[in-house]
Amino acid sequence: MPEGHTIHRLAQDYATHFQGRQAHVTSPQGKFTAAPLLTGAELTRTEAHGKHLFLRFRESDWIHIHLGLFGKVTFGDAPAPPPTDTVRLRLANPDSYVDLRGPTTCALITDAEKQAVHDRLGPDPLRPDADPDRAYARIRRSRTTIAALLMDQKVVAGVGNVYRAEVLFRHHVDPYRPGRDVTPSEWDAIWADLVALMREGVRNNRIDTVRPEHTPEAMGRPPRVDDHGGEVYVYRRTALPCHVCGTDIRTAGLAARNLFWCPTCQQPARTGPARTG
Repeated sequence: MPEGHTIHRLAQDYATHFQGRQAHVTSPQGKFTAAPLLTGAELTRTEAHGKHLFLRFRESDWIHIHLGLFGKVTFGDAPAPPPTDTVRLRLANPDSYVDLRGPTTCALITDAEKQAVHDRLGPDPLRPDADPDRAYARIRRSRTTIAALLMDQKVVAGVGNVYRAEVLFRHHVDPYRPGRDVTPSEWDAIWADLVALMREGVRNNRIDTVRPEHTPEAMGRPPRVDDHGGEVYVYRRTALPCHVCGTDIRTAGLAARNLFWCPTCQQPARTGPARTG
């Protein structure tokens, strides 16, 4: 499933190609039945919150998109080729087209329905209205592991398996530590790092998390080869040596996803850190 930086990048790309212009809106697959209501309308705004993408037409008609596990978005230059019957939604204008395939959600919603989506999501590190204290208020009361909490979209929106594993490594936090034992200063550092890493992900359209001293060039090692791209510390590096200490990276299942960590760099705290408030 795409992580939040991908959805914010898609919002930017939709805006670049279609905002302020009328679009020909179709659903070759036939499942998005509202397409005829929007064709010829102007795309007026794009927005992302976590893993949810919103496209506004006119003043209050929103297309709500959630890619899920299998959704895919493809942009191209006009003229658009004949669509296949797997295309749920196509936007086209004289210069560009974009196809959406296989999303979990593609629906026409109202302002109130859109607000309901926002209300059930946690703060998104990439949104200017994000309040990290709201996320920490839930984390500091929870016995659930910090690794599971970071993946809970009701706590923090947009963080997926890669950012979860990487940010905990970068801050030497044991992924099995209960949320209630994460100190305010640790949370402030984790949040600030998520903001910086995810913004870089939007700019580069890929996830890179290693610091300059651990890049392939600095360490004289071959670059990572993986479908997900990017240089990382622990994600999908099971049994490979840690770039920092050389210990083999471990993996285990947690909350229906694979967790990756370094048992040396992310040792459990001997005693629970002091909490305030």
